[in-house]
Amino acid sequence: MMEWLNIVIRLMHITFGIAWIGASFYFVFLENALNRTEDVRDELAGNLWAVHGGGFYYLEKYKIAPKTIPKHLHWFKYEAYFTWLSGFCLLFVVYYFNASAFLIDKNVLDITVTQAILTGVGSFVVAWIIYDQMCKSALIKNQLAFALIGFALLIGFAFFYCHVFSARAAYIHFGAMIGSLMVANVFFVIIPAQKAMVAAGKLGQPLDPTLGKKALARSLHNNYFTLPVLFVMVSNHFPSTFGYEYPWLVLAIISLGAAGVKHYLNLKEKKQLNVWILPVSVLILLAACFITAPSTNPNECKKEVSITEVQEIVQKRCVQCHSATPTDDTYKVAPNGVKYDTPEDIFKKKDLIMQRVVITKTMPQNNKTNITEEERQTIRCWIEQGASLK
Repeated sequence: MMEWLNIVIRLMHITFGIAWIGASFYFVFLENALNRTEDVRDELAGNLWAVHGGGFYYLEKYKIAPKTIPKHLHWFKYEAYFTWLSGFCLLFVVYYFNASAFLIDKNVLDITVTQAILTGVGSFVVAWIIYDQMCKSALIKNQLAFALIGFALLIGFAFFYCHVFSARAAYIHFGAMIGSLMVANVFFVIIPAQKAMVAAGKLGQPLDPTLGKKALARSLHNNYFTLPVLFVMVSNHFPSTFGYEYPWLVLAIISLGAAGVKHYLNLKEKKQLNVWILPVSVLILLAACFITAPSTNPNECKKEVSITEVQEIVQKRCVQCHSATPTDDTYKVAPNGVKYDTPEDIFKKKDLIMQRVVITKTMPQNNKTNITEEERQTIRCWIEQGASLK
């Protein structure tokens, strides 16, 4: 049941997320690419001709609102709400319902399941309060200072998560925290501003132009948040990221580089091309590759290691989960079908074992079976010596 819940909710989360992020990217592109000078009526902020799917489209943006509010308006909000709701459900299914296995790493911090869950959920609320107050302060008028302080606070949360949860769970909470800021922007600021403008337009009352400006600012913030969130969504498949000695640093580097790439694209859409932002952002992203690269030969292998020694370690530390008959309290079937019951099974997965057990040290999960550094190096030596089955 848990596996099917995981699949169904994950599919919903991805589907709604694509719709939300796609809409965010499109409308920021539209705002950036508007023609604001040629044959633009006084009531308009700009217009745009586009072609897509075999048809021509003509779009107009009003400075505030049309004189008569159309009867049928499409509201872009449910994509955001259902993305967050499905993601929050997924957080419970994967991490909170299996907190002892995935959320809590006693080598990081020995806390109870209740404490861990309350800390995770509570951090989202704290992050929103801080961010919202920043947006309402005079700091919002200084874009550079706002961005620098905001980035520092984000990395502070990343550092905090990595010192409370398992590294993998820390990454997901970082993404969930940013996603919560994004949906809160939609729910508490963007949609209320749009509703107020529509209501004023229908009643023939003067419209407050600051409402649209504030909503646009929050929408732009969401636009920059998207790439770091997408990185977090895929990072769990790449243990070299969260398995690094300082996982929060990888989050900082990727978030900065990804936001830089998005900034370059936004400027390009405005035809304000900046030649150095993209290469610098790419170099920042590449820095994550270099700092997480494993040592080529951290320890000298002083003796020949046999498959018998390796199998003893695997039987002691790994087959609780990776077996035809797992005995683990969480896994009732071998994760991803990976089994280590025979020497041949171990040999077939030697490259995966090298990555997860030796290099990134992300297996066993949260080191649940207390594998030692000596045992990891014994496995490494066996693989580097040719992984003989004799």
